[in-house]
Amino acid sequence: MTFQMQTPNDAAAVRIFPPAIPLVTILLGVGLQLLIPIDVGFSPPAAARYGVGLANVLCAVLGLGWWSVTLMRRSGQSENPWKPTTSIVERGPFRISRNPMYLQMVLVCIGFAIGLWNAWILLLTPLCGWALQRLVIAHEEAYLERKFGAAYLDYKRRVRRWL
Repeated sequence: MTFQMQTPNDAAAVRIFPPAIPLVTILLGVGLQLLIPIDVGFSPPAAARYGVGLANVLCAVLGLGWWSVTLMRRSGQSENPWKPTTSIVERGPFRISRNPMYLQMVLVCIGFAIGLWNAWILLLTPLCGWALQRLVIAHEEAYLERKFGAAYLDYKRRVRRWL
């Protein structure tokens, strides 16, 4: 009988689909607002809050999301956390945030909170960031430290996690 050691996959050990976290945040906020409404005492005109909320979502998705995904793909990599990372991307938004795609998700929550004028979503957004950190980012960073060693540790020293 021969024993062969299994080698781990060349990918982060992320067990949850990352966009599910902000989606749950928004849906939970909407549900809580229906069950236990929070009245903040004033409400801007619907057109204004929809406009600001939509602008926030579009800037996050197109500015951080699309740009980050484009840079990842141009470097020959996938934005999918279950696929191998072949290099550390340090251009564009990755110069100021190690996680611009996850920052985008948090900003989308804020955009929905503004557009829907929903205090629950806004209150749950820090929990969304915490969940992304614990359930996704921590696994990705552990993988990148194992794979790239000192190069990734140097990148971590130079670039903050969120902003």
